[in-house]
Amino acid sequence: MLWFQENSMQLAKCSFRLLLRNLSASKTALPVLTLFTKHPCPLCDEAKEVLEPYKHRFILQEVDITLPENSAWYERYKFDIPVFHLNGQFLMMHRVNISKLEKHLQKLEQQGAGG
Repeated sequence: MLWFQENSMQLAKCSFRLLLRNLSASKTALPVLTLFTKHPCPLCDEAKEVLEPYKHRFILQEVDITLPENSAWYERYKFDIPVFHLNGQFLMMHRVNISKLEKHLQKLEQQGAGG
């Protein structure tokens, strides 16, 4: 139980740090697409290639889950990378779903345009 509480607290701290980064990045008007990754990760490399045509529509932030400060993310996603969050919210994992990404980006762009 103690392990779970410590892990939950660490995950909350990591989430808060990511949220702060996302909020500061939101001033640029571009959403933040966070890629949870590790090295090597051939699926992550493939995902970044698929995202290349869309890179002008978001800020790509990579989080290496193998770093000690990201151990809570490692515990959560070690078998699922790549994992993507858009503005701090889970979006997709394993492979890029372009239609899902496009739908969420359009929604955010409409909100940003006052629509």
